[in-house]
Amino acid sequence: MRTRIARETWGTGRVLRDRNAGLYLLGVVVSGFGTSAMWLVSGVWVKSLTGSDSLAALTVFALWAPLLAGPALGALADRLPRRLVLVAGSLVTAALLPLLLLVDSAERVWLLFVVLFVYGTCGVLHDAAEAALVPRVVGAGLLGDFNGLRLTASEGMKLLAPLAGAALFARFGGAPVALLDAVTFVLAAGVFAVLRIPGDDRPERAGGAGRAAETGETGETGHGPGGFAGVLEGARRLWASPALRPLVAAGAAVMFLAGLNGASVYAVADDVLGRPPAWVGVLYAVQGAGSVLSGLVAGALLRRMPVAVFTAAGAALFAVGAGVRALPYDAAGLAGSALIGFGLPCVLIAVLTAVQREVPESSLGRAAATANTLVYVPNALALAFGAGLMALVDVRAVLAAVTVAGGAVALLLVAGLRPRPGRA
Repeated sequence: MRTRIARETWGTGRVLRDRNAGLYLLGVVVSGFGTSAMWLVSGVWVKSLTGSDSLAALTVFALWAPLLAGPALGALADRLPRRLVLVAGSLVTAALLPLLLLVDSAERVWLLFVVLFVYGTCGVLHDAAEAALVPRVVGAGLLGDFNGLRLTASEGMKLLAPLAGAALFARFGGAPVALLDAVTFVLAAGVFAVLRIPGDDRPERAGGAGRAAETGETGETGHGPGGFAGVLEGARRLWASPALRPLVAAGAAVMFLAGLNGASVYAVADDVLGRPPAWVGVLYAVQGAGSVLSGLVAGALLRRMPVAVFTAAGAALFAVGAGVRALPYDAAGLAGSALIGFGLPCVLIAVLTAVQREVPESSLGRAAATANTLVYVPNALALAFGAGLMALVDVRAVLAAVTVAGGAVALLLVAGLRPRPGRA
């Protein structure tokens, strides 16, 4: 009896008992396993063929670069049936991956980069369509729980799949990993294909969602403004919403700080803890465990506090975790990693859930994709900036600055909840 009550309290049981939500999470787990394995193996593959650290690092850039086109890809997702995007995108990726069987020398490494770029493009398009489809498939009442469990599934795969991919690569090379990834995308396409979608899946016939349904914004067409104006529609939605504007800005700020924190991790292991570089794997494992826990409880917490407070709490936990990692004790390093792992997903889950609740379904794909671009691109830029900063500034000073800035973001979010003078 207690177990059943606990499951209802956290919302996990409600999500998993929902057919569509359970199927969707299955698709995330299956495709996420292959993606996480391929993410690690790509860099190792390039390094083994070329001997170049720079080219190996560029594999991550090839996967992330399409995120810069998020608003345009989101606009495309808003013009196509969302389930078709999920299924077709998975199948296109699955069809491309076997091309990597041809990558057997340094001269053919370019093919790997082309495949990774298309891979990343399909991923951005997939995420935009998913964000727009989930509120209708899962239901508004389960959004926070679903987004949390989705992140838990994704982070769980990041803990397991890279180890499996690395072992497979070490024994057989990169080709089997590529084929495994292709199979996971075929299976995911099958899962997405059997989702039961209420109403019409075509965006131009979709009504409003979330807050839009309450305000009568249901008469819009899925096509909306065309051309460049259509691409910018997502940004306009985010900027025009008093609820979304500060959340997206806070998400971008926290992810920039997270990039600085990520760039400091090797210096933390070496200069702060006096440990070898391999200790970074331990820190990341603890951080991943914190993220898994965060996703499990996010839905319940979002039902018990305003989304801005939940976001501020996540930013504050991240800030404290960064500061704790500056202390020269193993326990502090592990505790700080756990806090970072728990806090960061709170911010990301809150931003996505708020966007799904506030934006009409007809514009939701481009709004979600634009929000992802605004939130995640600062993280990539900060990783590059932080890598140079580590050579000039003591890591403890960097972590102290991250702590202060993260705390300021949390305070600004909470301060924004206070009624302004002259307003009811």
